[in-house]
Amino acid sequence: MTPTGPCNAPDVVDVVALGESMVTFLPSRPGRLADVPSFERGIGGAESNVACVLAAAGHSARWVSAVGADGFGDHLVEEIGSYGVDVTSVRRDPARPTGIYFRTAGDRAGDAHEVAYYRAGSAASAMSAATVDPAAVRSGRVLHLSGITAALSPDCLGLLRELTARRPGRPLVSFDVNHRPGLWRDTDAPTVLRDLARGADLVFVGQDEAWGLHSPEAVRAALPEPEVLVVKQGAAGATVFERRDVTFVPAPRVDVVAEVGAGDAFAAGFLSATLRALPVRDRLRHGHLMAAAALTVPGDLATPASREHTDRLVALDDAAWGRLRLGPGWTEETQRAAEEVRTP
Repeated sequence: MTPTGPCNAPDVVDVVALGESMVTFLPSRPGRLADVPSFERGIGGAESNVACVLAAAGHSARWVSAVGADGFGDHLVEEIGSYGVDVTSVRRDPARPTGIYFRTAGDRAGDAHEVAYYRAGSAASAMSAATVDPAAVRSGRVLHLSGITAALSPDCLGLLRELTARRPGRPLVSFDVNHRPGLWRDTDAPTVLRDLARGADLVFVGQDEAWGLHSPEAVRAALPEPEVLVVKQGAAGATVFERRDVTFVPAPRVDVVAEVGAGDAFAAGFLSATLRALPVRDRLRHGHLMAAAALTVPGDLATPASREHTDRLVALDDAAWGRLRLGPGWTEETQRAAEEVRTP
């Protein structure tokens, strides 16, 4: 599957990512939120994470969202823009604040992990089909969305339903299910997310969030409509269903620093390879390598390895790929090696 998109549209970019980003406060040390004495400011947002990683990997990306007319909004726009992402379609809302959240260190899946969101009534939660610029949304070869946006408000859910409706001439619609149970209230989240996924062309879903289904084949049976379905299976790897073809690629071994942002990075790697029209095995390997970059840093975002080095790793034979092990600093090391090669 290769995206074509609205080639006659002005200022076409590779990917448009629509969704909320928040200022993230990362703990200075492990422990309960009640015990952590200080926090370091960062940024976090599934869709903007994808845009930042893609821009760092050499693609053109645009972030469509809304932030408050406040200092946190300034920080988000400036920081995301510093990655090379086009932020000109981010609306500033003088009546609503920018969302923020705090989290503990360590594995998000652990029982001790805490996240405190302060996003109710945020500027992004007021996004709707009436407030988002349709030309900006349609200006990408790919439009990337996630289920997080649908959970923010009825207006946001209506916007996602509008954007995932199958209509002629739309961009390739990429949808990351991204089921966060804590964001849903009095709503049948599995049904809503399945319905949105069925309208997308390319869907990412973790097997652990796939509505109690226990195999990639069962997930595919529940989602037969998307042309491409990517079922992420954690450290084991990922399976892609593309038309009648099924491809599994194991993940490399990774010395994990923090399991935050890996899913977004995986989506960015897979989308990057999709934009380059690479074969499905290579798309999966690019996804795994981008995820490995995120897993080996403490924050949500990591600078990916150079494209040249990533392509060399992707081209390894199956035996060499199976021996691959990546730890903290591996992306910086490959960047330094690439710079040394280029220096006369």
